[in-house]
Amino acid sequence: MARNNRKIVPESRTMLKQMQYEIASEFGLYGAGYGGGADTEFASELGATGGYSQTSTPYLGQLTSRENGSVGGEITKRLVKQAEQSLFR
Repeated sequence: MARNNRKIVPESRTMLKQMQYEIASEFGLYGAGYGGGADTEFASELGATGGYSQTSTPYLGQLTSRENGSVGGEITKRLVKQAEQSLFR
């Protein structure tokens, strides 16, 4: 059975990737290979991204499923929180 993981809003892909790297950085998962845990919001301006650009991604093969799942879970929590806040405003 084919999986359909197509994004309803394709423009959200960039925002979700940025959120993924920010949360992983907050959790300390990327370490020196990803700029030493630098704040990813301004890291590209400061040149502290360890070579990361929009076209290349850091190697993440050393991360466990649990670590990756914690990032995905945190993304979900934050998106749900944002949605709840926008509903009750």
